[in-house]
Amino acid sequence: MDLIERNVCAVTGTDDLEPVYTFPDFPVFMGCTKAPVYEDLKADMSWWISRSSGLIQLKQLIPLEILYPESHGAGSVGSLWQKHHKAFADFIYSFKPSSVFEIGGHHGILANYYNLLEDIPWTILEPNPINISQTKARFIKGFFDGSFQVNDSFDAIVHSHVFEHIYTPSEFMEHLSNFVEEGKLLAFSVPNLMVHMKKRFTYCLGFEHTVFLTDQYIEYLLPKYGFRIIKKENFLEDHSVFYSAIKTKNQPFSPLANDLYNRNRELFLDYISYHQELVGKLNAKFNSCEKPIFLFGAHALSQFLLAFGLDSKRVMNLLDNDPNKQEKRLYGTKLFVKSPKILKDIKNPVVILKSGVFNEEIKQDIQNNINSNVEFWE
Repeated sequence: MDLIERNVCAVTGTDDLEPVYTFPDFPVFMGCTKAPVYEDLKADMSWWISRSSGLIQLKQLIPLEILYPESHGAGSVGSLWQKHHKAFADFIYSFKPSSVFEIGGHHGILANYYNLLEDIPWTILEPNPINISQTKARFIKGFFDGSFQVNDSFDAIVHSHVFEHIYTPSEFMEHLSNFVEEGKLLAFSVPNLMVHMKKRFTYCLGFEHTVFLTDQYIEYLLPKYGFRIIKKENFLEDHSVFYSAIKTKNQPFSPLANDLYNRNRELFLDYISYHQELVGKLNAKFNSCEKPIFLFGAHALSQFLLAFGLDSKRVMNLLDNDPNKQEKRLYGTKLFVKSPKILKDIKNPVVILKSGVFNEEIKQDIQNNINSNVEFWE
């Protein structure tokens, strides 16, 4: 596997990267598989930082065709995600676009929620389209880059939890600037990565989230490429941030703050040390626990806990609410995925739960609908 080398800052292009921390031999896909373990690919996940911009970023990138061989279901299961999509549809609707072009809306759920508000032409560009909501949107299979062209004109360009996946945010903004007509709307949702890192959510950055794309960098890039920010709105305190902007000419922009290097480096190293201590404590608890132990989340968060040294031999199964993951193996591990419903007939099970903003939703569902005697380790 030939990795893609990132030699300059992904936002500013400066050649001043230095190493911060490396996870050796990390699984390159965060989904589930039926393939044998020996087919799993791994690579060093090496995090570096720009001395001038303070941007934490992955040094070696996974080729897209390996990273995204298929959809892994993120953002399509759970009531909180549904609330997010509905809230973002409401946010877009407040600007009353006459037509929408969505970048990366693989499941069509956002388009479906918007259709409940107003039936307008909606086109989705997606490398792995899965129309699970049976939306009326038109799908185009492909990636958004400098070579992408479409004959139609659109009143609004939208994307949801896409920007943080882009390998070259500055080039992506340049392509958007060339694609969006003057006076047209750009609206997008991104995870609140700054809050996620401050709260030490286990999955924050990874092979898919390769840049610590916080509001400082977003609000630097938008005006730099001719977009005037008109509205910024938080979805919950710690989930996502909605942005809207209008394409304009000669939009002035300000340089990045000069203290981001120290702030971001300290924050990231705190995240690392927290998880090292957490996993040490969990492994110690394993030694004195005779109850059956499960780990929730067939996703990168479990891969990270294992990379930090969590003893997988004590974990009976992974649990996940996504039926498309159940009865499969989490890529890069030997752990198989079951529905949380298997807890129903198990006496006093333990569930390790480190799902960040989704913790409370998951806990309430298990306690109220499956087994009230589950002990959660958070």
